[in-house]
Amino acid sequence: MQHIFIKRTALFVTFVLVWALLAAVVAHSAARDVVNFSGFAPGTIVVKTSERQLYYVMDGQRAIRYPVGVGRAGKAWTGKARIEGKYVEPDWAPPDEIRREQPHLPKLIKGGDEDNPMGAAALTLRGGEYAIHGTNDPSSIGGFVSYGCIRMYNRDIRELYRMVDVGTPVIVER
Repeated sequence: MQHIFIKRTALFVTFVLVWALLAAVVAHSAARDVVNFSGFAPGTIVVKTSERQLYYVMDGQRAIRYPVGVGRAGKAWTGKARIEGKYVEPDWAPPDEIRREQPHLPKLIKGGDEDNPMGAAALTLRGGEYAIHGTNDPSSIGGFVSYGCIRMYNRDIRELYRMVDVGTPVIVER
């Protein structure tokens, strides 16, 4: 009798683990997907702020699409840039504009700290004025929330970080 109980328990645990793994895969794949996308050179990052989406162009016909948080009213920018730096768990020093609005912030928040808004990685643009980076606030993804930076889920910035190099072109459109 105990032997049957152990077999049923093992079967149940296996079923639950497979179900959890499947749910995790579906949840991860729902955040980004491969879509039809043309008009940009392969290897280009295109951010469409009105859509709050970032596209990594794979070839002349397709791109990987990621949800992002973008600049709030008066803070968003458009134009062309190139990735100038790649950093894993970067430190963050709040710019003067942010410190004026939030004087309680420390002068520096170390990389990896739960209060660091840069998240898991950062790709810097325009002399470090802006970045495509992870976040410590995943609920901000999909909104007009930043001072001009492009926020991604940490799992997504890790993936993008692996695919791009310094010099990768970035185009930000409305």
